[in-house]
Amino acid sequence: MSIQEVKFNDLNPQSFIEEQCNLISSEVGGSKAVNALSGGVDSSVTTILAHRALGPRLITYFIDNGLMREGEPESVVSAMKSLGVPVIVMDAQNEFFSALRGKTDPEEKRQAITDTFYKTVFGRLVRESRAPYLLQGTIYTDVEETVAGIKRQHNILAQLGIDTEKAYGYKVIEPLIQLRKTGVRAVGKALGMPEKMYNRPPFPGPALVARVIGEANPDRVALVRKATVVVEEELAGVSAFQYMAILHEDRVTGMRGGKREYGLQIEVRCWDSEDAVTASPTPLPFDLLRKLADRMTSEVPGVVSVTYNVTTKPPSTIEAV
Repeated sequence: MSIQEVKFNDLNPQSFIEEQCNLISSEVGGSKAVNALSGGVDSSVTTILAHRALGPRLITYFIDNGLMREGEPESVVSAMKSLGVPVIVMDAQNEFFSALRGKTDPEEKRQAITDTFYKTVFGRLVRESRAPYLLQGTIYTDVEETVAGIKRQHNILAQLGIDTEKAYGYKVIEPLIQLRKTGVRAVGKALGMPEKMYNRPPFPGPALVARVIGEANPDRVALVRKATVVVEEELAGVSAFQYMAILHEDRVTGMRGGKREYGLQIEVRCWDSEDAVTASPTPLPFDLLRKLADRMTSEVPGVVSVTYNVTTKPPSTIEAV
């Protein structure tokens, strides 16, 4: 890899902020830049960093792709507004679900999201705004996993030889690409962001598509969204790196009302990790797991089975898809 990692122990957050603000300002010059905000830690830190560097020359969009958690667009826009960053919400649900229709292969789904995000949606927004730059929150781990062939991250472009100016009509700026998650959190704290923003559990770029095994159609995404609410409410007090609900593709035999029911299976994952390179399942109390299962089977339509992943990374990965 040609990117030089800035390790956490070598990171001076204030110096990093100053350096990146200067680089962003110098790169964009007198032009405008479009900013891709998803609400996750990486994109939120990028947004505040870029806003500090560019001020009103930054146009921040939140793309409502229909793949986010419950209430995510509203909460993200509100949080950024409180920090003085205006956000424009774009409804692109039809574009994303159309691109995902019929696709079950994980890499095909990620590619569909990449093409829709960069070519269909942001290609249009960049043309309309005449902003020749796009800022996004790519971090070192995203590049590392993609280049190694472990898992294609949807935001990896130039590192795969994609000329974004030729392919999409704009240049991508990635101010956090030398950092891992711990470094990004430290920069967010130094930027004065609220802890609930810079310290929230990671959320994947492909959003809930990364938690649907098989086709990610509106109904299946809605199911895993409901399951995510249960997991995040029940595990909110657990000191863990990340936790999630995953909807499996195969139906399993269950019983409801004294009758057999071929229902759905939800897998719960909860991880202890420092940098997402390696991870171990969090040893959750059995009573908590039982409560999770009881809520999942009563609140998420069709779920008859709840499992807990106990495999480390590697050989597993944090996200399933």
